Amino acid sequence: MLFWFLLALMTGIAVFSVLWPLGFRHSKSIPASAADAAVYRDQLAEVANDRARGLIADSEAEAARIEIARRLIETSKDSDESRSESSLTRKRVAAILALAGVPLAALLFYLSLGSPELPEATPADRAISSAHPDVAMLLARVENHLAEKPDDGRGWELLAPLYLRLGRTADAVKARANALRLLGETAGRLADLGEALVADANGVVTANARAAFDRATALDGNQPKARFFLGLAAEQDGRKHEARKIWQALAASAPADAPYLPAVRAALERVKE
Repeated sequence: MLFWFLLALMTGIAVFSVLWPLGFRHSKSIPASAADAAVYRDQLAEVANDRARGLIADSEAEAARIEIARRLIETSKDSDESRSESSLTRKRVAAILALAGVPLAALLFYLSLGSPELPEATPADRAISSAHPDVAMLLARVENHLAEKPDDGRGWELLAPLYLRLGRTADAVKARANALRLLGETAGRLADLGEALVADANGVVTANARAAFDRATALDGNQPKARFFLGLAAEQDGRKHEARKIWQALAASAPADAPYLPAVRAALERVKE
């Protein structure tokens, strides 16, 4: 309601500020004077006739003619003022239509595109809205479910990759940690937690992330995600030779159709001799 009140107030101020210089105030009405002018002209003709017939003296005829002419001039002024007032009225009407029409058109256009009652959407909200409706619905349902049953490890495991895809890295770390705590340690869950920690650190393999990858390879020495990020950690530490060895071994042991092979080959290009 406050939005609409402020909008109406600003529109009213704008209209008043423009109309006031146009003389938007009370003024006395000016009667039409065309009939009066015709009467005065007839009187002038009668005075001229009476003078010609000798019914009135020249001095009296001249005085009457001057008085009638004065009244005729005043009538002409009144007529001009009436026309001016009519023109001013037309200007007022046009200004009112313009000043009222433009805000109204803008308001209708705004209402057709958005709603002032709703808060601005976050980037994550826009990403969810642009996703498949089933995915957005699933995300909302799982979040509501976990709000009631926060000990459902499978639910956290389902949410984590969605959060990561939407850029909600802190939420992804929380989801991975909850899944690991509730479902138990596996090499895959440890590697997934490390991946979320790297994403939350803008691509840097932190100490916590490296600890998760080390624990993952201790459980499964062939865990590809953990091995890849351990190579990245070596590269970031300036140990390019060690990074190259890790990635070469990973590429050699990977199946031909492994989805991570392109990333491994690109990494090897960065650290080649």
